[in-house]
Amino acid sequence: MSISPVESIFTLLNETAEEIQRAHSLSYLEALAESGEHWFTGTVEETDPALKRKLEDRYATLQLESFSQDDRRKAFQLAVLKGMKEHTQPNHQMTPDSIAMVIGYLLEKFTHDQEKITLLDPALGTGNLVLSIMNQLNGKVEVSHGVEIDEVLIRLAYTGANLSEQPIHLYTQDSLEPLFIDPADAVVSDLPVGYYPNDVRAADYKLQAEEGHSYAHHLFIEQSLKHVKNSGYLFFLVPNGLFESPLSGQLHEFLKDEAHIQGLIKLPQSLFKNEQSAKSILILQKQGENTKPPKQVLLAEMPKLSNGPAVQNMMTKIQQWMKENK
Repeated sequence: MSISPVESIFTLLNETAEEIQRAHSLSYLEALAESGEHWFTGTVEETDPALKRKLEDRYATLQLESFSQDDRRKAFQLAVLKGMKEHTQPNHQMTPDSIAMVIGYLLEKFTHDQEKITLLDPALGTGNLVLSIMNQLNGKVEVSHGVEIDEVLIRLAYTGANLSEQPIHLYTQDSLEPLFIDPADAVVSDLPVGYYPNDVRAADYKLQAEEGHSYAHHLFIEQSLKHVKNSGYLFFLVPNGLFESPLSGQLHEFLKDEAHIQGLIKLPQSLFKNEQSAKSILILQKQGENTKPPKQVLLAEMPKLSNGPAVQNMMTKIQQWMKENK
């Protein structure tokens, strides 16, 4: 039985990461980042000569250049998912490829008149969402900027970007602190949902809660609007109940002043563990000189992505909506 390219790379990364993990008492994810870096650079930085030789021999069995960028990304992603199962931290979640594909499709449609674009993801995580979109749009994304506070996740994003050979500028910091990044053409982000503990920092935001902690996902929306160009588009993965929460009135007022809601696409329930964790894609456009709200907001419910004809039908509806509203 033939082994797929993704399986071959996964096996290589997994076995070498386990060797590094055992030798240095690291977490699997830390060892994986190291292993991916060794394979990418072609050099093994290792003090134990026997282990160094063993790893070099193993990496030599597969040539990086003989695999596509996306096969490398997918294999690395599989290994990351394996590591995350061992360490289930709430912020260590990865945006699935199927969702990244839908966001990539929407981004391409909304920016079809731009030959090149820059992207920002203020909640980068392992970088899978951005890297998947960059591979999908095949050179249209000139450069991405990713902000992530978790050092393990940003290390994985760094390795994943190298293996995918995609240009990303990485920033290790709290995304809600000031960002020294030029405004991007578009924002894509799987927003962290919950309360933001730093009330002093939250006080600088219009979407600060009047009492108690503010919603992190609301503050991320405001921060993203500050860092996208006028008329630029933003694609957020948001909880289905975003506009039904206690602070949704405040969010609605803010968006009325700053952006045009272009669409809200509910994703199929089958993509999520349970109803509480189900999400939608919120599409915003930052107000600019010549922007105006759509005649009608695009409200849709995505069918199961395994249902080809229904998905095709949905894409046709989206294209029809764009003709009528753009």
